[in-house]
Amino acid sequence: MRRREEREYNIPIYGYQGEKMKIWISRHGQTNLNRDHLMQGRTDEPLNETGRRQARAARRAVEESLGEVPVFDAVYASPLDRAIETACILSGRPREEITIDPRITETDFGRYERRPYWALGPWMGLYWSCADYLPCPPTVEPLQSMRRRSASFLRDLEQAGEACGYDNVLVTCHGGITRTLIGYMENAPRGVVWRPRMKNCEIRVFESRGANRRFLRRILPATD
Repeated sequence: MRRREEREYNIPIYGYQGEKMKIWISRHGQTNLNRDHLMQGRTDEPLNETGRRQARAARRAVEESLGEVPVFDAVYASPLDRAIETACILSGRPREEITIDPRITETDFGRYERRPYWALGPWMGLYWSCADYLPCPPTVEPLQSMRRRSASFLRDLEQAGEACGYDNVLVTCHGGITRTLIGYMENAPRGVVWRPRMKNCEIRVFESRGANRRFLRRILPATD
């Protein structure tokens, strides 16, 4: 049986064209490092076949939810291949039409890169569970840096959306940096929403006009 999980308080996405821009924030599909439970920050690991299926399923879930896949006025992705390919599948656009922005690349995990989750040690293990409350270990990108680049990217996007009259914009990136992107969109006091973590190819849709932002909908890939 196919199912799609969404919050009960979803708000219709359509009906705001020309007034407020919708920002679709998505996480990339699965990679082999995800599958093997290894820390995956700046390593440029491609999607595996499961990840490509997840991205196609997410596109179908959007179509089932809305009756169609919206035409995105702009599509942004991290420089890492797994985000670019996911953006292509979700949007239906070729790579040359994806705008690459390094501000939405994944967190730099430093010496913990490619390390198994179970072998992170107590400091990194606790930090990555509660980074909004704990100091980061040496060599790991601080939360302040993630907040700063997320806010810089989204402010520029909001300005571009107003100037160009965008209705829908897709932003495809990573599980770490999505937490500060969502923190900005939800005006979170600490600038981050650490939990719940976004799943592979999960999409969260927000509307934005100036400083007025709100969450609209969560969409997960359909599963068999």
